[in-house]
Amino acid sequence: MNSLEHQIHYPLGDTLPGEGSVLEVAPGIRWIRMGLPFALDHINLWLLSDRQPDIHGHLVDGWTVVDCCIDSATTRAQWEQVFANCLEGLPVLRVIVTHMHPDHIGLAHWICERWQVRLWISATDYNTARIAVYDREGFGGGANADFYALHGMRDEEFLQHVRARVSYFPTLVPALPSTFRRLLDGGAVEIGGRAWQCISGYGHAPEHIALHCQELGVLLSGDMVLPRISTNVSVHATEPEADSLRLFLTSLTRYLDLPLNTLVLPSHGKPFTGLHQRIQQLEDHHRDRLKDIMDVDAGSAAGLSAADILPVLFKRTLDAHQMTFAMGEALAHLHYLWLGGQMDRWLDSDGVHRFRHRIAG
Repeated sequence: MNSLEHQIHYPLGDTLPGEGSVLEVAPGIRWIRMGLPFALDHINLWLLSDRQPDIHGHLVDGWTVVDCCIDSATTRAQWEQVFANCLEGLPVLRVIVTHMHPDHIGLAHWICERWQVRLWISATDYNTARIAVYDREGFGGGANADFYALHGMRDEEFLQHVRARVSYFPTLVPALPSTFRRLLDGGAVEIGGRAWQCISGYGHAPEHIALHCQELGVLLSGDMVLPRISTNVSVHATEPEADSLRLFLTSLTRYLDLPLNTLVLPSHGKPFTGLHQRIQQLEDHHRDRLKDIMDVDAGSAAGLSAADILPVLFKRTLDAHQMTFAMGEALAHLHYLWLGGQMDRWLDSDGVHRFRHRIAG
């Protein structure tokens, strides 16, 4: 446990659900944990006890699934174990997806088809996912390699990795449900007779939806608030001038309206309390990184590219998969300073975007 984690509390300690099983964390809420083939090696999924009318108007007891994991033979097998052993003979009634990243939406099509139920998600994330699934490059390929090169990445082995990563998103999310029901900020979803308020968040995903139940004192935070790591906040080639970090930090302040004792159920890590303290930690983390960038810039006459500041933001060795996130995160910090008026940006003679402290006057 790092020093910051001592400032928040894990009410379940080190208890985790076993593979193919669930763990009840609050009345009517069961925790599923599935593995991922990435450095971030797991995701938390949730079953919420529910009751919904069927097509004939008769109330049916069952479960709402929140988030789905990537599509793979392993995750399908794990879900089959859950369906067989953990649903108490009741059906899945709907699927809610917090946002469109593959570990959250990957199996939505399969679960929705298997149980003949609707996907609930923000419209922005649904339609962004459709582009990612059915676009040939799937958020990889030449356009993305060119974008990283524009921002100073000259590692040809990494750029070749990105160029070759065509149809990357569809390998994890091969299809989507053809229809969905829209989740909107401020709207309420009734699950098991309890109201869950939708809270939109930006900067990590196009329109992330977290869910808060005041009656239970529970927040399904998705990826917006994680207990151990800072959520990735990136600028991507498809929106090259995005101010993602500002959007993310602004979104975080909305959770400060929730009670101090809120139980946070994150998508990665363990359930925790201490939401307000964790938000302060995340704000401090990003402010510190912004200061680090400005300090480095003070000694750089040539200005800084996103590639230049990778060692400032990341002290560990990064593999190619992590490098794509790191470049996006570096740009998010530089854009915060540039679009906030603290830095200038220009294209140098090598065709690289550089940033430098803005001189008054």
